Amino acid sequence: MIESKSTIRVRYAETDMMGVVYHGSYLPWLEVARTDMFRHAGLSYFELEQKGYQLPVLSLDVKYHRPAVYDDEIEITAVLKERPLLRIHLDYELRRGNELIATASTEHAFINRAGNPSRPPAEFTDLMTRHFSS
Repeated sequence: MIESKSTIRVRYAETDMMGVVYHGSYLPWLEVARTDMFRHAGLSYFELEQKGYQLPVLSLDVKYHRPAVYDDEIEITAVLKERPLLRIHLDYELRRGNELIATASTEHAFINRAGNPSRPPAEFTDLMTRHFSS
């Protein structure tokens, strides 16, 4: 399992007229957590792109438990529970202190520069083997 934590502070622009974080604002937060997780695991998303790979979102599921509001500090935990082969499934928890405000999951697959499905690069496969072999 690979797990990382990222922290964001809700910006005013991310809220709606009710002062609550707009539901679509959560999606960039998931991306922050996802890219931080790859970087902390040893291979940044930037490095993957430089090698000609991308990881588009194939599916997304978000469940909103409590509203977030302007200036909240949100901790996002990203978890990769199973060693990925062709697809990557990530789970997320978003918390304000100890309070769970949202849960989410995303699924991704590697594509090459031409936009065609691709096997992950050897560096990624080796990194995942190291993380999931213990």
